[in-house]
Amino acid sequence: MALLERVSTLVRANLNDLIDQAEDPEKMIKQVILDMQNQLLQVKTQVAIAIADQHLLEKKQKENEDRHAEWTRRAELAVDKKDDELARAALERAMSYKELGESFAQQVADQKLEVESLKTALSKLDQKLSEAKAKADLLIAQHRRSRALGKAADAHMVIGDGSKAAAFDRMKRKVARSEATSRAKSEMVVDDVEERLAALEKQDRIEQLLVELKTKRGA
Repeated sequence: MALLERVSTLVRANLNDLIDQAEDPEKMIKQVILDMQNQLLQVKTQVAIAIADQHLLEKKQKENEDRHAEWTRRAELAVDKKDDELARAALERAMSYKELGESFAQQVADQKLEVESLKTALSKLDQKLSEAKAKADLLIAQHRRSRALGKAADAHMVIGDGSKAAAFDRMKRKVARSEATSRAKSEMVVDDVEERLAALEKQDRIEQLLVELKTKRGA
């Protein structure tokens, strides 16, 4: 049965492998659980149908056995009544029901095997579904940790790359030189302003002294 093949595939499925292969592990595990739930529902339906068919076959088998017994009793009655012709006809009917009974016995046996196979598949799938639900959060968390560790390792490799570290040091020295140059230029500007102000103050002082001297000299 195609249904049992799908169930067998789901039962054999390794959840860890499915998650490792998936681009989106959370989506994958949810999809697997959904598939299992759908298949479980279908198997339950098939089990119910198979059991109903088994009961129907067993009922027909019992009816056939009753008819065989009835025609055998009639053949016996005909013999008791010394009616061989009627006895032969009754025995012929009884024989046909006996042959039919053998066919019913085989069908019932086959149906029982199918019911047991479906019940076994249902039990295994139900167990696998319970396992998947129980492990879902654990497996997703495990995958997230693994992914985080991978990113951390990649970052460590990038940081540990000598060429990148050397480039960073060169950039740091370049920035330091730029800062030193800017500071020197700033100091030069400050010094120039101070010198100019000092010259103006000196000129003012000289002019003041000249005025005082002229006043003192009466000029």
